[in-house]
Amino acid sequence: MSSVFDLLHRLADWTEGLADSDWAVALLSLIAVSESVVFPIPPDPLLIAIGLADPGSAIWLALLVTLGSVIGAVMGHWIGRKIGRPLLHRLVSENKTVRVEALFNKYGAWAILVAAFTPIPFKVFTILAGVMNLEMRPFIIASIIGRGARFLTIGVLIFVFGESIQSFIDDNFEILTIASGGGFIAIVIAYLVFTRMQSARHNPN
Repeated sequence: MSSVFDLLHRLADWTEGLADSDWAVALLSLIAVSESVVFPIPPDPLLIAIGLADPGSAIWLALLVTLGSVIGAVMGHWIGRKIGRPLLHRLVSENKTVRVEALFNKYGAWAILVAAFTPIPFKVFTILAGVMNLEMRPFIIASIIGRGARFLTIGVLIFVFGESIQSFIDDNFEILTIASGGGFIAIVIAYLVFTRMQSARHNPN
C-alpha cells in the first residue's frame, strides 16, 4: 500500500513540475478531464502551481478546471453506461465501488456532492453513475456544484492572497475541501427545502 501512495505522490510532484511548461494550461485542462475518467491524480497540484505563478488568473483557471472535470464526468457516465462494471472493477477496488454505490443508493446523483468529502477517486463516482443509469441532468448539476466548490475555493484563495496562501492550502487542503463542499451542499439543501415549501403552499392538497 505504501508503494502505491509513494507512486501517487511522485505523480503529483510531476504534475506540479509541469507548471513552467508552455503547454501548462492545456495540460491542466487535459488532466482535469482525464481525472474524471481514468487518471489517478487530481488537477489540484497543477492548478495551485500555475495559479501561484499568476494569481490574477487563478479564478479563471479554477473555472477552466471545473469545466474540464464536468466534461470528463459526462464522459465517465457515458463509459459506465456503455461498458459497465467490468471496466470499473479493472480501474478501482471492489471496496471503493461498494462504498460509492451505497452513496448513490441513498442520495442518487447528488452523491456526487459527497465526492468532495471522500478520498475516493472521482472517476469511481462518474463511471458508477453511468453503470447505475442515473439521470444525466441532476448528475451534471451536482458535478458542477461539487467540483466548482472544490476548485473555486483554491482559485479564490490564490487570487486574494497570492503566494502567501500556498502553505495554508498545502496544510489545510482537506479541511478547505470539506468546508467548501459543505457550504455548497447546505445551499442546495436550503434551496430544495424552500422549493418544496413553496410548492406545498401553492398546492395544499
